[in-house]
Amino acid sequence: MNRTDLFAKYDLPVPRYTSYPTVPQWHATPTPDEWVDSLTRAASADNGSIAIYVHLPFCESLCSYCGCNTVITRDHGREGPYVDLVLAELDLYLSRVPSLAQTPMREIHLGGGTPTFLSSGSLVRLIDGLIGRLSAGAEFIGAVEVDPRVTTIEQLETMRARGFRRISLGVQDIDPEVQHLVNRHQPVELTATLCAAARDLGYESLNVDLIYGLPGQTPESMTRLVPEIVRLAPDRLAVYSFARVPWIKPAQRRFRDDQIPTGAEKRRLYEIVRDGLLEAGYLEIGLDHFARPHDSLAVAAARGTLHRNFMGYTDVHTTTMVALGVSGISETDDCYHQNEKVLTRYEERVRAGEIPTHRGHRLSPEDRRRRAGIASLMNTLCADLSPADLEASAGRLAELADDGLLDVRGHRLIVRPEGRPFLRNIAAAIFDEYAQLDRQRTGPLYSTSA
Repeated sequence: MNRTDLFAKYDLPVPRYTSYPTVPQWHATPTPDEWVDSLTRAASADNGSIAIYVHLPFCESLCSYCGCNTVITRDHGREGPYVDLVLAELDLYLSRVPSLAQTPMREIHLGGGTPTFLSSGSLVRLIDGLIGRLSAGAEFIGAVEVDPRVTTIEQLETMRARGFRRISLGVQDIDPEVQHLVNRHQPVELTATLCAAARDLGYESLNVDLIYGLPGQTPESMTRLVPEIVRLAPDRLAVYSFARVPWIKPAQRRFRDDQIPTGAEKRRLYEIVRDGLLEAGYLEIGLDHFARPHDSLAVAAARGTLHRNFMGYTDVHTTTMVALGVSGISETDDCYHQNEKVLTRYEERVRAGEIPTHRGHRLSPEDRRRRAGIASLMNTLCADLSPADLEASAGRLAELADDGLLDVRGHRLIVRPEGRPFLRNIAAAIFDEYAQLDRQRTGPLYSTSA
């Protein structure tokens, strides 16, 4: 089967698998007490460690492709009260799980929204408040997502002085017409200036985010994109497929079908970027990431220690992730927990002294086994199959093998190079016991896989 036919066959709505079960399939929501018990076990475990994720939802304008939980406002008076809420939420956890304060904190990740919506003063109060309450050891890494359009040198200095070493710059595309269609006007020289400033300040790893499949993108525009991005010399890149979910994000309804590349046409856009990055010396990592050989992400991939969670691929593997802020998703070995998604409701519950549980999932032993298989597939392009997997998935394994996407050697599934674009499909077919339930639902749950 040729590539065009493969993309037509497998261009299906399947999850990205930053969690398993995926969020739409969470059905065993923990009570706040059950979540606290899970967090207590995780924080008290031998060799336990934590990562802190803080969701900062504010943006001054809406990028119409965006699927994140955002609050669009130009009122910077909202910064201070929100920082207060985040620190108050952490204090709630520390009062219920005192061992968190002694558990080594290996990472703080500020995401959004636009973390650099916050002024330098607000960033100081937030970061110092987190570090002052937790145990940031010598291996601590601070990472932040920034919008070059609103980020200042003062903000970069503030974070660098507090242990932040990694910075991720949102770019997505540099073509003026594409930027117009997605409402994100960002001259490439603005991004280049910020990259240079971050390097001068000693940031050790620069990431650039790109998206393929946006309205207006063409092979010609992507061919122009690659050398401009290579000129920025990022250490890492995330090249994401545009997740078109207008039933969730109404702003995407403004895009016409004829503006959106799909199937093999969409994948061609990725291949242009991929080929250009490989030619420039980058290594392809996992599903949609690239890194220079010296970068710790590439080193982790070579060693087989790559990790993937709700923040994406990382070389920092912690036993627990505590997410603070509206809609933040936390994770322990046996539980997922998401905060209230509506800011006013999150605020009400935190101010009332409540853990702001919106939903979550208590993982069964079978959930955990299948999650490990999917994680292995996404991180190493191979996975062990149990006898039950081999029996239940025999037909699907044979079909995927016949299509040239994978090999099965004994109890080992190995993805062929031709199968890398279809990792999500393979995971859904072999390990996701909820996938059949997804197909029985009316209406889509996920974006397509191309």
